[in-house]
Amino acid sequence: MSVTNYEVRHTERRAIAAFIEQWHYSGSINGCIADYCFSLHDGERMIGAMFYGRMAMAGQWKRFAEKESDVTELRRLCCIDDTPKNTESFFIGATLRWLKRNTPHRIVVSYADAEHGHTGTIYRASNFTLEGKRAGARVILFNGKRYHDKAIRTKYKGELKPFAVRIKAALETGEAVYATTAGKFCYTFALRKPKVYNVELSGTAAAS
Repeated sequence: MSVTNYEVRHTERRAIAAFIEQWHYSGSINGCIADYCFSLHDGERMIGAMFYGRMAMAGQWKRFAEKESDVTELRRLCCIDDTPKNTESFFIGATLRWLKRNTPHRIVVSYADAEHGHTGTIYRASNFTLEGKRAGARVILFNGKRYHDKAIRTKYKGELKPFAVRIKAALETGEAVYATTAGKFCYTFALRKPKVYNVELSGTAAAS
């Protein structure tokens, strides 16, 4: 089947949450802000999901634009295993066109996680620009999943979320541990000009 026969739908977070938790390598969307959610369908079967949202780290947008509203980040992207070649780039391309038509953003930022052997092949195929490589981050390993360090501070209505309480307790008992990742390759895509204002990364590296 040609990927052009697939349907891309603009949807809600709750419609894709379970799919991403099953198919994305992180196994989690906790702590992620999902401003724009999309699903990919072969008929009525969901075969892919992604969402864009505000950047994970406060102030990180300043590396890429003059104001925060100029930037959105591709936070999660995944498809089932048996999709044909170019499925991901077709999916990304459709959502980029939607963002350009329906949002004020100028820059899309995404990261390829070297910790999991990713160098950004999908992004290069989708005409993103490699900006460099970001140094590894401090994360929490718990129950086979990896959480950002800020996960234990995630609150709702002033109270820690249940998963944050569980992770915090696991750190105290030794069930969860801190680790430093291998870093991430940073890519950008220009929805509108100018593309990048002031990208500052700790070192650069060519993806292979």
